[in-house]
Amino acid sequence: MNSVEESIEVAVPLRTAYNQWTQFKTFPRFMSSVKEVEQLRPHLVRWVIGAGPVRREFTVEIVEQRPDSLVAWRCLDRWAGHRGEVSFRGLAPERTEVVLRMRFEPHGVKGRVLARAGATPRAVRAELGRFKQFIEGLGQECGAWRGVIHHGHVQPLEPDPPRSRVAGWPVG
Repeated sequence: MNSVEESIEVAVPLRTAYNQWTQFKTFPRFMSSVKEVEQLRPHLVRWVIGAGPVRREFTVEIVEQRPDSLVAWRCLDRWAGHRGEVSFRGLAPERTEVVLRMRFEPHGVKGRVLARAGATPRAVRAELGRFKQFIEGLGQECGAWRGVIHHGHVQPLEPDPPRSRVAGWPVG
């Protein structure tokens, strides 16, 4: 299993960086290898990635998510065996460090050659650079999901409100 860790500092508040990262559908707007993202459930995301005519589709499960802190995932498809996490740390009111850690199993001869050549760390670094340009260019997030996921289980954003004991209107 190979691993990569890259970090970047973005000139936006911690909450803004985190909120934008949770908007997976926007990833094709700034990540060159991401072609399509579909949020199937709060903890399941289908990705289509590729370069040129080659495309791969896979599903990831968000296993941990803590607002303003961490998003961790694992791939559910065998060929794309990887897992990773992205963490966020406020450095100043308008500065945030984004750290991406990923472990992956290269498949096939081409995958092993690219892994030995250091292609994955360069690609991750470049994609983080595009995230930086995107979020700093916007200056604010274009959405947010502030839920918590622990061990793959979505925890409600707020507790269910108590049910009213008063009969619904109109009565009679």
